[in-house]
Amino acid sequence: MPIIGCIADDFTGGTDLANNLVKSGFRTVQTIGVPDTLPEDVDAIVIALKSRSIAAETAIAQSLAALDWLEGQGFEKFYFKYCSTFDSTPQGNIGPVAEALMHALGETQTVFCPAFPATGRTVYQGHLFVGDTLLNESGMQSHPLNPMTDANLVRWLAHQSEARTGLLPAEVIEAGEQAATDHLQAMNADGCPLVVTDTLSDAQLTTIARASRHLRLVTGGSGLALGLGALYEPPASAPADLPKAHGGALILAGSASQRTREQIAHAREHMPAQAVDPLSLAKDFEHTIERILAWAAPRLGAPLLIHSDTRPEIVEQAQHELGVTAAGELVERALAALAERLVARDIARLIIAGGETSGTIVNTLGIHSLRIGGEIDPGVPWTFADSNHGPLHLALKSGNFGAPDMFTRAWDLIND
Repeated sequence: MPIIGCIADDFTGGTDLANNLVKSGFRTVQTIGVPDTLPEDVDAIVIALKSRSIAAETAIAQSLAALDWLEGQGFEKFYFKYCSTFDSTPQGNIGPVAEALMHALGETQTVFCPAFPATGRTVYQGHLFVGDTLLNESGMQSHPLNPMTDANLVRWLAHQSEARTGLLPAEVIEAGEQAATDHLQAMNADGCPLVVTDTLSDAQLTTIARASRHLRLVTGGSGLALGLGALYEPPASAPADLPKAHGGALILAGSASQRTREQIAHAREHMPAQAVDPLSLAKDFEHTIERILAWAAPRLGAPLLIHSDTRPEIVEQAQHELGVTAAGELVERALAALAERLVARDIARLIIAGGETSGTIVNTLGIHSLRIGGEIDPGVPWTFADSNHGPLHLALKSGNFGAPDMFTRAWDLIND
């Protein structure tokens, strides 16, 4: 019987969650959107949506449709996955979607656990840290779509939600499963259905998973999945043995996050690279695409990097002249066009950086499901998929994930 049905608000986050479920022992499949049928021999399924930065009403509708399908397949536990940096505005989408899912399931409480200590995301006294830096001082305060200007998640969630929000503090979690369970139930009885969890270690993830076992719905980043294996003792699962890699290698980076900028800077010292300027795209989209293709054509034998131009003066000018959303969408559309045309020219190994970028490219390539392979860095596995142009090795990377040298080191895992 299927156990855990998951709804992810973007494609990179879905892969991140599927990776951690596999590490916890669950036989897991990730699908792009709601599938037609349930794959055989799975304990968990991750339905990846592109709902993080759309209108809250649309995100709710898509998430409820996914939940309806999961319930129809007999899943017993549900997991709403969002970014470990809680990417959302004061208007949503995390709170509104979580409340809608909770109400649809007839639940009176859920937890919010974005922490993933292995990637430096921890929560203490309700405040989200990236490494040793408060979220709103980590660079996320300048995110073009979902700027996070307050690290206090209890307060941020209260802006988005109609229900009361509260905190499951670290000292209660440290006291053990029963203390944490009692605290949750007391908060529920007191009319507090939305509970942010402090989390400082992987051990606390397991305690939170155990303490919330009575809840049909949990929400969070992918870290909480590392504790779920302790609840169900699933059949031992391992990353899939992916087919041998072939074809050319390409990195497409649409993220402007600090970590992706570091990865771009490192990769530019080791491989041919080309920046995509949104102002050039706005002036003549097809000419810009053809110019980059002409640059790439004689270089397809080795890894190539094509990335959005992240120089502050270019980003500021593009956002001023085109608008923040339009500038981002233009780059995503360009990277998707380049992906499609280069995959048709024998590119078969792809790293894609950025949730919105990954969603656009995966949809453009006609990918419907992913097999989860070995992990490059925490939260970033290699996957294998069929596309409109044949099989691909694919790594979908959240903007803030991965070591600075990930773009140059990742290929060794699939080239052996």
